[in-house]
Amino acid sequence: MTSEALYVRRREWLKNAALTVATAGGVGGGLLALLGESARPRVDEAPEAPAPSALVPSRRSVMLDPKVDPNTSFDAITTYNNFYELGLDKADPSENAGSLRLRPWTLTVDGLCHKPTTFDIDQVVKSFPLEERVYRMRCVEAWSMVIPWLGFPLAELLQRVAPTSQAKYVAFTTLLDPAQLPGQKRSVLDWPYVEGLRIDEAMHPLTLLALGLYGKTLLGQNGAPIRLVVPWKYGFKGIKSIVRIELVERMPKTTWNDAAPDEYGFYANVNPEVDHPRWSQRTERRIGELERRITLPYNGYGEEVASLYRGLDLRRNF
Repeated sequence: MTSEALYVRRREWLKNAALTVATAGGVGGGLLALLGESARPRVDEAPEAPAPSALVPSRRSVMLDPKVDPNTSFDAITTYNNFYELGLDKADPSENAGSLRLRPWTLTVDGLCHKPTTFDIDQVVKSFPLEERVYRMRCVEAWSMVIPWLGFPLAELLQRVAPTSQAKYVAFTTLLDPAQLPGQKRSVLDWPYVEGLRIDEAMHPLTLLALGLYGKTLLGQNGAPIRLVVPWKYGFKGIKSIVRIELVERMPKTTWNDAAPDEYGFYANVNPEVDHPRWSQRTERRIGELERRITLPYNGYGEEVASLYRGLDLRRNF
């Protein structure tokens, strides 16, 4: 059940949709108003989402200081989501996630590599030791969460396929199937959702492929069965329900950069000094808290990742 405070906030956000929100996975109330209520999937038509099953981490957790960053509640993480493929409103993905069939599922890793492979998702679960990573997640909409993910470094998967020296970027693709992802029946974005990283970003130890959170398998609204987590970037870089990872030589197309290049850059590093054209990025609303927080450069992970961007103009390459 969604908490009363969270529900009230969601209604307040919709009422104040003069601030037309555009993000990864969600454009928000302004676009919903333009599309009309008929664009929203009917809740009574959505199948019931499967219950998450337990996942057991086998490696030491990477934790944040709980006194500074307490975990966001499981309820909030699983009911306040941006996943346009399952609906435009924050509550739509959890209400409509039952349409997403999580088995069978395959993940193809190919492109500029010596050992292209198609993995069955259960093979992925068994082949890569899982660990808990408690990460901040900062949305470009200026709200945030702290999420205890379960997953493994993307670098371990990429090493398995042996990238060639020509591989400079990594491209990701979400499932394309309007029957399972009814939001793809609407031309809100150019489907399927695609994202990309530089190869050094993809190989960084903090970059995670997540299969679960709070010790359980991912639910559809959170990007099941496998999604990307890059904690120093805005949340829309965390592509969900991945079916393909391709190693490429040139910077790949990314969905939000393609849709609004003046608002959503390829890098999308959390940067409080570079505002979105329609709102400030200097502060954020942590879900479950009343006071706004100061947004940290690189979402607080600057010590680990700032060296990746030494010499890069972060205003031009936003």
